[in-house]
Amino acid sequence: MRLVSDRGWVVFDTYVDNDVSAFTGGRARPEFARLLADIEAGRIGAVVVYHQDRLTRRPGEFEQFVEACQRNGVDQLVTVTSDISFGNDNGMLVARITAAVAANESARKRARILRKIEQNVAAGKPNGGANRPFGYEDDKVTVRESEAAIIRTVADRFVQGESLRSLVAWLQAEGVPTPGRAEAWRTTSLRNVLVSGRIAGLREHRGVVAGEAVWEPIISREQRERILAVFASRKRSGRRTPQRYLLSGLLRCGKCGGRLFSAARQTPQGKVERRYVCQSGPDHGGCGKLTISAVPVETWLTEAALYRLDTPEVTAALEGKHEADARHADAVAMLDAAQRRLTDVAEMFAAGDISKAEYLAARPVAEAKAAEAARVLESLATKDTLGSLVGNGTIIRERWDTYSLDRQHAIIRAILPSATIAAGSPGRGNFDPERVQPHWAA
Repeated sequence: MRLVSDRGWVVFDTYVDNDVSAFTGGRARPEFARLLADIEAGRIGAVVVYHQDRLTRRPGEFEQFVEACQRNGVDQLVTVTSDISFGNDNGMLVARITAAVAANESARKRARILRKIEQNVAAGKPNGGANRPFGYEDDKVTVRESEAAIIRTVADRFVQGESLRSLVAWLQAEGVPTPGRAEAWRTTSLRNVLVSGRIAGLREHRGVVAGEAVWEPIISREQRERILAVFASRKRSGRRTPQRYLLSGLLRCGKCGGRLFSAARQTPQGKVERRYVCQSGPDHGGCGKLTISAVPVETWLTEAALYRLDTPEVTAALEGKHEADARHADAVAMLDAAQRRLTDVAEMFAAGDISKAEYLAARPVAEAKAAEAARVLESLATKDTLGSLVGNGTIIRERWDTYSLDRQHAIIRAILPSATIAAGSPGRGNFDPERVQPHWAA
């Protein structure tokens, strides 16, 4: 500001592109664009910057700036080291040379950084930067156990069927600090943590696993593949989280087989009654002839589901779980081998060891193997949830009221994929347990 006051000028505005380099490689610089707009509007008589390369390090942008100034009577660019007059040929020559030198230095610096990143990727080391990854200390290698325990808890609950929205609400309620400079947890930030190869001890580069990392994993490779399979399954099915009703999406009409939808009505006494109803019309396709009160059917099916978790029938039905675990391990191994093959053929092609034709022939085979393994993992993802709940019905019942609605729904869904509600009998109340026909997962 001293440069301005010494000349008797008045500051019109300040333009700061925080966290955006003056050598942007095409990235938007909103404040630089706003400066040009104010120059074009005739609001500015001179421009003051600390150094010319703080304005821009790209010769093209510098010429754009000069042309805007010359069109609108701005004849000076003032810095702490010099004043540049746009009407002085020698001054402009020096300014253009300065811009070219700054651009060249930025390009060289960027190349050095990229080389360092490539070296870190090959060695499985982390990059630099100020942001500490959640779950690790400032060195980005040492596990911070207090946060690692949270990651393991969240990963387990997500695989068991709980949604990102519910888990974010839990993190916020528990006061868990966010990674980086984020003010609060969001579903996007939690998703980024869960899908990251980092927490499984993998080094990623541009979103692709490049190999093993030097840091210790927080979760296993198998757990990460389960997480990815759950994300893939939810994306494919488009399943949304229930908001107010425990059995949303699980009940079917005994008359027409259509889905029951949650609905509420006001009773003559002025109270709101929650119900599940079969709705007719083009948007629902049901018969519209069946209704059941929500509270009693939710209570009855919850008790039945939690009781079933501790019965020998469920344990017997899950005797094949070891076979499923073996299939899961085989699928993870297949996926790992396919990903390594993709990396190998890409490196061989880049090194000139194989031709383009050989590369194009090898890549589809590896991609097909990876896709096949992903399909197997997705099909096995839902089996993990029930296996983790078996034998814990009593404990879950004791803690039931402390769980969010979303977590309760995930547990019920794992045990009870669906239930059919039959029509009520004349002369009986709205709820009759004989109307409910559960379809158990095991």
